[in-house]
Amino acid sequence: MGTMTSDAPERHHPDKRPTLAAVAALAGVSVSTASLAFSGSGPVSAATRERVLAAAEQLQYAGPDPRARSLRQGRSGIIAAVLEETVLQAFRDPVMIAFLDGIAQEIAASGHSLLLVPVIGDGPTAIETAPMDAVVLMGCSPHVGRSIELTRRRSIPIVSLGSTPFDDVLSVTLDDRPATAELARHLYDLGHRRIAAVTLPLEESRARGPLTPEWEARATISTTVERLAGARTVFPELTGLVAAGSLVDEGLLAGRELLGRPDRPTAIIAQSDLLAAGVIRAAQELGLQVPADVSVVGFDGIRLDNVIAHDLTTMVQPAAEQGATAGRMVLDMLEDVQPEAARFTSEFHLGNTTAPPPAE
Repeated sequence: MGTMTSDAPERHHPDKRPTLAAVAALAGVSVSTASLAFSGSGPVSAATRERVLAAAEQLQYAGPDPRARSLRQGRSGIIAAVLEETVLQAFRDPVMIAFLDGIAQEIAASGHSLLLVPVIGDGPTAIETAPMDAVVLMGCSPHVGRSIELTRRRSIPIVSLGSTPFDDVLSVTLDDRPATAELARHLYDLGHRRIAAVTLPLEESRARGPLTPEWEARATISTTVERLAGARTVFPELTGLVAAGSLVDEGLLAGRELLGRPDRPTAIIAQSDLLAAGVIRAAQELGLQVPADVSVVGFDGIRLDNVIAHDLTTMVQPAAEQGATAGRMVLDMLEDVQPEAARFTSEFHLGNTTAPPPAE
């Protein structure tokens, strides 16, 4: 019996990824012509390009395998944003969301992808194994130092966002200390002398409790320490409570305790707007008026119109711009351009949550 032959292309096996060569064969062109048709960068006629795209659709070919392209380029096309908390915790913080949005907007235009890498505890981390070309480290706890150590072993660009600068690591920082000092001076000028603070966590355990000298001496989270130092330039004896995170509920708990005391403060410096919103809710629960009975200031400049009815007095930080700058930095470094470290300045916003202290 004779062997039957056919000019029809071999049928694509459903479990096998279609190849560019199969598309070229079906379209009746060379592989190089098919590649140019996909890239749109070569001298390919409209009719040929249409024929190649029709063949690709018939074979369900989505385009060149990005893994192969990465191998050719020696890069993954991925930039990692390393978080010092869970993704859920990060997405509950509007400032962190703004950081990530700034990074994503910047790197998307370059054709890179963004990978979120949460680093919790001291166990194995994706920093050691995940494909990535560069890293933006987000946070201010000891995890940042460990993440820097792990990233350095891979010899890829690193930018630190939101933490105290590290040697040989480009950083994007904020004026936490002078910005908080400006808030404190505002309260001092209004006549307040009995002040309390509601701080962000002091260490990675994220425990809550009274702000004691012993605990503060062990503090490892730089943002908390810097903002406390700023407030103490005006109120050296400042004390208060440590919250377990930048959350409205945490501010509510702290506010209930501080404002329920017989010698309650006339003003509270909250280290985030969410904490400040919680303090204001606590004041309302206790029948106190803000700012007639107690003044409250925050830090961040986020929208709170769906949380409280007040226009919070706060320091507005350019979070999205900081993220975008960190994104540009790692992109520059991938092109062998060495950028300069960046430092951002917060802007004072006078709302309606501060006034002179009540007469006694």
